[in-house]
Amino acid sequence: MQPSKPFFTPDGELDASSVLDEAVPLAKLVVAVAAVAAIPFFLQYLLVELVAVTPLFIVPLTLVTQFVLAVGTAFVLLYVVVRANQLATDA
Repeated sequence: MQPSKPFFTPDGELDASSVLDEAVPLAKLVVAVAAVAAIPFFLQYLLVELVAVTPLFIVPLTLVTQFVLAVGTAFVLLYVVVRANQLATDA
């Protein structure tokens, strides 16, 4: 007997409800990371473009934005790996 596969019914059909159940928390995590990364990006835009403050703020705020995106991407990938491991052991 073959082991059961996640996201498939015993008949071999794709189980759309379980795919959606797993996709929603992942999408929320991606949106949260994007929202946090947007804060320094918009702050940079406001300070440099609208207020015409010296471009001294461009480099630090760009680095902060890239750092937040890198750490957020790592969190998303870790979530995917841990959740896949949980699904594989439960199946």
